[in-house]
Amino acid sequence: MNIRLIAIQAGDALKYDTSVNEIDRIGSAVFPFRRESFPEESITSVRAKRIYDWLMSLGKHSCSAEQRVTLLSTFLLNIAPGEDLKSEMAVIMENGGVKGVSPAGEVLRRFDARDFHGEVIQHSRKLFGQKHYFHAAFEAAKVYNKTVQGKAQSAKDGAALMLEAWDPGNGCLKVTACVTETDKNVQDGIKFLSAGLMRAIRNPTSHEPALDWPITEQDATDILSFISFLFRQLDKAVKFP
Repeated sequence: MNIRLIAIQAGDALKYDTSVNEIDRIGSAVFPFRRESFPEESITSVRAKRIYDWLMSLGKHSCSAEQRVTLLSTFLLNIAPGEDLKSEMAVIMENGGVKGVSPAGEVLRRFDARDFHGEVIQHSRKLFGQKHYFHAAFEAAKVYNKTVQGKAQSAKDGAALMLEAWDPGNGCLKVTACVTETDKNVQDGIKFLSAGLMRAIRNPTSHEPALDWPITEQDATDILSFISFLFRQLDKAVKFP
């Protein structure tokens, strides 16, 4: 795989259609490493250079060839807005020696079109693309639980964690000032929505066989959108002692 060629061509194709913030947002969510800077005088666009740096950093990252291709395609297909640019990314990857990566699969087209939260993309995209909808939903719910645990610094789990961490009175995670009645209602809503996710989605998918608890593509899409919403609230939440 000629990752330098892919990096240069992808940056040139996307330099007018995305932003540095969006590139970094997706890059930070997809890649398990920090972006490095690689001198390249031929690149004059700041956005093209940022894409180049992320992909060259990927080239240095220690992982299997399959993992590298997965990370590369996930990043490019998510920073490319619109179906035409996603198709162009597929052509660029194939020209760079990546075989079998294409946004033409209708399932992944529908997934990428939803602009899910970065954590959902990282943990569920591959499973969703393989039509493992049950496991895609489970992984997203599981990582939401783990991320709340980490931000709240709590050893509790599941619904008990959510009811405690998001509580308007004594909870440590706040998305509002929790002063007015509206503040408290919104905070309560996030609390009960998060607890509901644990009880209705994570717990059944944790304890029931996939064959006995089938999840359709439509249901999985709706669940992942719901989890993306909760992740974005968590991103905004302030941690209190």
